[in-house]
Amino acid sequence: MRLSTKGRYAVTAMLDLAIHHGEGAVTLAEISTAQGISLSYLEQLFARLRKHGLVEGIRGPGGGYRLSHAPEDISIADVIEAIGEGIDVTLCAGNEDCQDGERCLTHELWQQLGYQIHEFLDSVTLAGFLERKQVNAIVERQLDRITPCDRGLRETIA
Repeated sequence: MRLSTKGRYAVTAMLDLAIHHGEGAVTLAEISTAQGISLSYLEQLFARLRKHGLVEGIRGPGGGYRLSHAPEDISIADVIEAIGEGIDVTLCAGNEDCQDGERCLTHELWQQLGYQIHEFLDSVTLAGFLERKQVNAIVERQLDRITPCDRGLRETIA
């Protein structure tokens, strides 16, 4: 299984929102700058995330996006599923027609691997992932890149 750029970027953007949970809305431009993701790509992803109820848009001054649920209530699997990524590692997309229209010898192996990956990603929440020591160090590094002016503006808006 290979997670596409769409899935990776969606998870990264949702983690960015989780970092700022409780601070008010975060603009897509802020996420784009912090995470190095194209703004137009983020717009596409957030349309899907909003449609699936994982984020909500806030209009007006100080607007942007925020999580619709607490970070501990959103799993990585929720994010991947919301943007239309599957966690299927079979060659046939689960259709059981992998070998000349019939099920191949290893179909069940890859199907079970897909289930295991899904269970793992479903067990990891945004909040839980951010609590990891190595991840927390990256969060701190990224927050240090925010200029004092940007930080003051965010605190004023929140």
